Amino acid sequence: MNDTASKDAGLKPDTQEIVVDEVFPHAPETIWKTLTSGELIGRWMMAPTGFEPVAGNRFTFQTTPAGAWDGVIRCQVLEAVPNERLVYAWKGGHEENIGYGSPLDTVVTLTLSRVENGTRLRLVHSGFVVPKNDTAFKNMSEGWPKVFKNLEAVVAERDPSKPLH
Repeated sequence: MNDTASKDAGLKPDTQEIVVDEVFPHAPETIWKTLTSGELIGRWMMAPTGFEPVAGNRFTFQTTPAGAWDGVIRCQVLEAVPNERLVYAWKGGHEENIGYGSPLDTVVTLTLSRVENGTRLRLVHSGFVVPKNDTAFKNMSEGWPKVFKNLEAVVAERDPSKPLH
């Protein structure tokens, strides 16, 4: 390994990721619509401002402010493949904050796969820097499974022929 590669390797912080993987008894098209409609996103997670499922689109979520952080989560759609994959950057926090509200620069990847009894939805929220983002990692590790339950309830309302699992 040359000096540049070893220096680059030394600069990469340790990171963690959150993975939630569930099968929903609904078609990918129904799940996709719920993942990509701003009004529906607001019902299962938080109301986005300016969301469109188009690569390059910037949007925000507003959560509880803390310290020097205004509570705005700044996002950008990185990839949108209808009924298959939605990827967006998720950034927030402020350099002056430690714990809740510390700087966060992560990526949310939602992958939909048609399976025999519906759609497998896999969420990977990656890039939590250890130990700087430990608070966010803990909170979101607990939060994303709850978000999936909310998502299922919203999808079930839109697709009443399918029962909740």
